[in-house]
Amino acid sequence: MSLIQKLRARAAQDRPVRVAVIGVGKFGSMYLSQAPRTPGIHVVAVADLSPDRARASLTRVDWDLSRLGATSLAQAVKDGSTFLTDDAAVVIASDFVDIVIDATGSPAAGIAHALLCCEYRKHIIMVNVEADVLAGPLLARRAKEAGIIYSMASGDQPALIAEMVDWARTIGLEVVCAGKGTKYLPVYHQSTPDTVWGHYGFSAEQVAGGDFNAQMFNSFLDGTKSALEMAAVSNGCELNPPKDGLFFPPCGVDDLPHILRPRNEGGLLIEKGTVEVVSSIERDGRPVFRDLRWGVYAVFEAPSRYVMDCFQQYGLQTDSSGKYAAMYKPYHLIGLELGISVASIAVRQEATGATGEWRGDVVATTKRPLKKGEKLDGEGGYTVYGKLMQTTDSLRMHALPIGLAHNMVLKHDVAQGAAVTWNDVDYDATKQAVVFRKEQETLFRKEMAL
Repeated sequence: MSLIQKLRARAAQDRPVRVAVIGVGKFGSMYLSQAPRTPGIHVVAVADLSPDRARASLTRVDWDLSRLGATSLAQAVKDGSTFLTDDAAVVIASDFVDIVIDATGSPAAGIAHALLCCEYRKHIIMVNVEADVLAGPLLARRAKEAGIIYSMASGDQPALIAEMVDWARTIGLEVVCAGKGTKYLPVYHQSTPDTVWGHYGFSAEQVAGGDFNAQMFNSFLDGTKSALEMAAVSNGCELNPPKDGLFFPPCGVDDLPHILRPRNEGGLLIEKGTVEVVSSIERDGRPVFRDLRWGVYAVFEAPSRYVMDCFQQYGLQTDSSGKYAAMYKPYHLIGLELGISVASIAVRQEATGATGEWRGDVVATTKRPLKKGEKLDGEGGYTVYGKLMQTTDSLRMHALPIGLAHNMVLKHDVAQGAAVTWNDVDYDATKQAVVFRKEQETLFRKEMAL
């Protein structure tokens, strides 16, 4: 049976999947716009630090606000309504919840919620890639020990890439490179919330009329989000990050197998089995022909002359040798597609992409020269951006992860473009996120013999 058939069966049996959404930002709102239209799904709880803001978001996506009348989760289950609260912990602990969606975007909150899901045996969909990259490898182990599913979020690019990689490997093809597209120029690494809208081309009227957050959008532009997403793909798909960080080559869909092949065969890759992000604009600002700005891709290698001939016979775009080819998806719909993850977990007991090995890490890297006494302001801010690194390198240098580079005060000057290290900052060693990340570092440093 297909996913929708199985969901319809649950609806017919009056046995819907009971879902709780934590965080009603853009991703959460997009999912909530679709959930009432999906049979067999009951959003029993919505949790947000600001219930009024959540209510406003639900109004914007045409949610039936009469559904928010429940005063408890028990009532929500009984009458088919939704419980709105600011207490995520109460929601996760409830016996009336099957699957938790963390869409907060806060690394610390994501870790806390994932650990509570382990404690109360609730499957978790980690929309929160910031938390997943900060501590996902250890969270995934804890989830497995607890007997729950820890999943990437379908609709977000890492999960869609993982699906494509799985497809290629399942039919016997070696994945040479996988990743996504974005709009990139080197100068974007210095972008701040003050400059972000100009780079995007959004007008003041557009910004005022939508659910736009300057620092969040800037994290996409300055390279941080791309680094986080590619680290998630590295850790979930057994692919290595490039040794010196993402290169962001300008590349359209027709050139994927030409550019993303090994250097000794005319491409840019130092090694096979890696991740990369392609830019939708040339370095001089010209648009790339048939760009992949909103999409994802996988480049794979034909294992034999016969398969190379098949590529040609069925019109697959290849490199000049005929050996390398690519598949791509030109768009992703983020939260609108999240129902695939919910259904997959509920009726197939399968994650839509899951963190495994710790291969990729994202390190806080300075946007400008920083002085002793300055305070870091995290992803998309004024001080640092996230750079993708191989985990062995980040652990050797004791690099500070971008997910914790919030409100930490520098103890030393740090040059522009340099990685910030744990030794460069004052931090509260008692905070849960810091403790858990340090535990992960200690564990994997030992396993990697570093």
